[in-house]
Amino acid sequence: MNQQIKRFSPLDPTSSEPIYRQLYWRFRSAITNGLLLPGERIPAARALAKELGLARGTIDTAYSLLTAEGFLQSRGQAGTVVAAGINVEALSARTAHTASPASSQSIRHKAPILPFQMALPALDAFPRKVWAQIGARCVRATQMVDMANPSVYGLDSLRAAIATYLQVARGITCSPAQVFVTSGYRNSLSLITHALLKPGDRVLVEDPGYLPTRQLLEYLQIKVAPVPVDADGMQVAQGIQRTPGARAAIVTPAHQSPLCVSLSLPRRLELLEWASRQQAWIVEDDYDGEYRYISRPLPALKSLDRDGRVLYCGTFSKVLFPGIRLAYLVVPEAQVERFEQVGQVFLGGCPELTQAIVATFVTEGHFARHIQRMRKLYGERREATARGLKKVLGEHIRIDALPGGMHLILRLTAPTSDRALVERLQQVGIYAEALSDFRLHEPTESALLLGFANIDSQDIAEQLGERILELMEA
Repeated sequence: MNQQIKRFSPLDPTSSEPIYRQLYWRFRSAITNGLLLPGERIPAARALAKELGLARGTIDTAYSLLTAEGFLQSRGQAGTVVAAGINVEALSARTAHTASPASSQSIRHKAPILPFQMALPALDAFPRKVWAQIGARCVRATQMVDMANPSVYGLDSLRAAIATYLQVARGITCSPAQVFVTSGYRNSLSLITHALLKPGDRVLVEDPGYLPTRQLLEYLQIKVAPVPVDADGMQVAQGIQRTPGARAAIVTPAHQSPLCVSLSLPRRLELLEWASRQQAWIVEDDYDGEYRYISRPLPALKSLDRDGRVLYCGTFSKVLFPGIRLAYLVVPEAQVERFEQVGQVFLGGCPELTQAIVATFVTEGHFARHIQRMRKLYGERREATARGLKKVLGEHIRIDALPGGMHLILRLTAPTSDRALVERLQQVGIYAEALSDFRLHEPTESALLLGFANIDSQDIAEQLGERILELMEA
């Protein structure tokens, strides 16, 4: 075994590439270069893990990937061998161009998608064929005028499509002029901050809460006032009492980020009354409000706004795919002119072709059908993932019962650092986020946040749970 290991270049623990991917490329290169021959037995996963000082799950992940691509073949108790019939010359030529991510010449090379990756919709279920057909139609219909600078406010047809969708799906009545297309939530929040706030203003934020919100506000010299969250969402009364002069509040009322609880109706009304009384602003971040599994999606907080104090932030990243980089902001009617002025400075204009594809996707009904399918699929995957993890991890965890969202919260029952466990998981190619990283105040309980949208079966969840258990017990 030692002789086989010496054939490979050493692993680099400081590399941004996961260890399992480094192992994958080393075995693949050894096969294509003739160092490992067809039929030759490779080290057992348990033995190689011990030899290299790695977790068994890291080796299993690399071997599984090699087997799936036809480089290795399992022979049960006889072990795993290099697959027969591999065209080494063809593979060597191809490997010369794609030997590793570092040397790849592909203009669209991306890091691998990791199990449990957060904020990532079910990419395997996205209707790519329909998307491609619409894209081709939009390209063919492109005129010279469409190639000029796009409007910084957004394509008119997309703004109209968004306004119509929000009326039907989220109970929000707005005109297309109130809709501003942005390149993401950060872009939307930056626009709001520049239009309505000034350095030194205090803003109520949820604790725990979405980390980029705090980071952006602090960078723009806005003072963050953390407000605790319980089973009914942000504790509005406590926030108002602690920070009486706050100029705004930023909330995730549908599914609080990261705890996924919903802001109760009494607290919604309390927040709206405070904003009206103080002439303050409410920023509603509705990042995945469509995905509720125990009942119909709740109406948006914006739908209750009668005094023009709520700014509604939506995104296509969670319902379509993150690479699209399109979001939208709905502003009160009285603030449209102000946002148009500020938008001329801080909005760069999103690619018009992409906006045209999304507008067509929405207006032809594909968007609504896609959300309906995903709501059903996510409900199934959430249950399967929770069952698989609970079956393996048992008393080591407690899974929160959540009404919606796209991730699970695994409370660690033993006194374990969630940050340290997340680091160990990342080393073996498993994604997780630590609840502690979402808190401003010192955390009192450790928990893992795991995205379930791309876990397609209970068996996969159980296999991943085994790897998590190994690291818990290490």
